[in-house]
Amino acid sequence: MLIFFGCLALLVLGYVVYGTLVDRIFGSDENRPTPASTMYDGVDYVEMPTWKIWLIQLLNIAGLGPIFGPILGALYGPSALLWIVFGSIFAGAVHDYFSGMLSLRYNGASVPDVVGQNLGNVFKQFMRWFSVILLLLVGIVFVLGPAKLLTNMTHISVPVLVGLIFAYYFLATIMPIDKIIGKIYPLFGAVLLFMAVGLTVALIVQGHEFYPQRTLSNVHPTDLPMWPLMFITIACGALSGFHATQSPMMARCLKSEKRGKAVFYGAMIGEGAIALIWATLGMTFYYGSPELGAALAKGGPAYVVNEVSTTLLGGFGGILAVVGVVILPITSGDTAFRSARLIIAEMLNMEQKGYFKRLAIAVPLFVVGFLISLTEFDIIWRYFGWANQTLATVVLWAAAAYLIQNNKLHWIATIPAMFMTVVVTTYLANQPIGFGLDLQVSTYIGLVVSAAATAAFFIKFRKCGCEPEPEAE
Repeated sequence: MLIFFGCLALLVLGYVVYGTLVDRIFGSDENRPTPASTMYDGVDYVEMPTWKIWLIQLLNIAGLGPIFGPILGALYGPSALLWIVFGSIFAGAVHDYFSGMLSLRYNGASVPDVVGQNLGNVFKQFMRWFSVILLLLVGIVFVLGPAKLLTNMTHISVPVLVGLIFAYYFLATIMPIDKIIGKIYPLFGAVLLFMAVGLTVALIVQGHEFYPQRTLSNVHPTDLPMWPLMFITIACGALSGFHATQSPMMARCLKSEKRGKAVFYGAMIGEGAIALIWATLGMTFYYGSPELGAALAKGGPAYVVNEVSTTLLGGFGGILAVVGVVILPITSGDTAFRSARLIIAEMLNMEQKGYFKRLAIAVPLFVVGFLISLTEFDIIWRYFGWANQTLATVVLWAAAAYLIQNNKLHWIATIPAMFMTVVVTTYLANQPIGFGLDLQVSTYIGLVVSAAATAAFFIKFRKCGCEPEPEAE
């Protein structure tokens, strides 16, 4: 457990030290008016307390990713913990911070407009369609995942539970943000806290130890290489493009830019802690990669969640822990559809104050979502993983462009953008969902594409003649 608490301490230190540095480089200004006050509409632009916004942001971004991803990533051994810790501090939290703070600066704009402001109209149009597709994939993944978990508990059929979850998502998509999401999320947060703390304490009390693979070498689960799969598998617990679609919703509710570090950077660190817990559970509850692999073969990460929770915490405690896990995807799925509605509304230039206009977008959106849900879950998950990290990569490049245009230290975004360009390109070139090329060849392609993107970045922005953003008075 020293390894676990050491990693947890690094996350906290990263928030205090690196989070403060990122906030200073960006230049948050408590005197600058926020969209919650200048664009109040009672539906999406509504001021809320900072503690509630932080909790909503955490529940929005922490779907199945920081649980299912780290459980699968635990097959790779302690290297998974390193990616969670350093990925969260230097990539994921930076990504989330800029996606939220740039939205604040652009009047609560959604991620396509944030990207378009910094990378141009071509990227804006690409991100509009790409974001909606990703959000639909997220919504479907976060319907099927919790439905399967609830089926294990209640024995109610998956189709019935899918229908009930879809009904909740629909209400959360069209209702004002403070009427459903703002009311029930604090209760969800309490159950989530019980899950995280309860399982960690039970793990310590019962004396579980890390399984024998203590080196940083690749353990090749089911003959799959760590590179680049681990960086795609463990997404939401370290870096996730889905978060960029969620941050603007909370940017529309902040009272001051000075709260941005706690809400955006801090919520990502909180999600990293959840990912650490489940990666550690995967490495300690089972006594080796083969045993964990066998458990996954019985029913995937959902089976592991149920077995670990009920064994460590008993009947009632285990049920509460599983409910805590179920809450995470449900509280991300509802806002995934809400974000998709807002992005489509911006594309159509359709204001969303009236219920009829919200329904005009939400109804066909849910029809398409239901049709996608009929596809095999594993296929959806694979495409979701690549699309998720690709979106994160584009947002990091947009953050780097903002910083370099405003004569600020852009490397805090440029370096993770370069790294993730290699990851997503290598993955697409190598995997069956892409071109199925040899891994070494795919890696070379990834390196070349990243180098070309970096060169294009410097050519464009070193000579763009852009004026720095004016400072607030």
